[in-house]
Amino acid sequence: MAILEIVEYPSAILKQKCKEVVKFDQKLATLLDNMYETMVEVDGVGLAAPQIGEAIQVAIVEIDEDQEVIELINPVVTAIGGKEVEIEGCLSFPGLYGEVERPFYVKVEAQERDGSLYELEAEGYEARAILHEIDHLNGVLFDSKIIRVVELEELEELEAAEEEEMSKEGEEL
Repeated sequence: MAILEIVEYPSAILKQKCKEVVKFDQKLATLLDNMYETMVEVDGVGLAAPQIGEAIQVAIVEIDEDQEVIELINPVVTAIGGKEVEIEGCLSFPGLYGEVERPFYVKVEAQERDGSLYELEAEGYEARAILHEIDHLNGVLFDSKIIRVVELEELEELEAAEEEEMSKEGEEL
């Protein structure tokens, strides 16, 4: 497996709508494996094919190492629900963070690496990550959805406060 280079904004490939995958072969499986290795290496939770220079409808998401990696090939959003505003970042925009409004719930139809169809439902952070990656496949970048830019210092303060809150909750149990 290989660690691939992350394509950064303003590369044109990030703004184009990706082509549908029609060939489910070893080349696709290798690409998915390499995308996963790359995502882990750069400490991401999702990665879309255009972010590694491939204009095809392929993305992966892994919120928690204890869960199976979600491989999204030719994904189609079939339902959404709710709304929430959370801070996002993107591997293609190093150092940029911002508040983005997205649906709280998503239902998606996609294909597995062997071409078989499946349906997926997700909520919260997982839904957000899936929708962020599907946006990449449609040439939609998260910077166009930012409501408010969040400086790195503010993000670090929020994360520290969240960790402190979680440790207090752990002590109470």
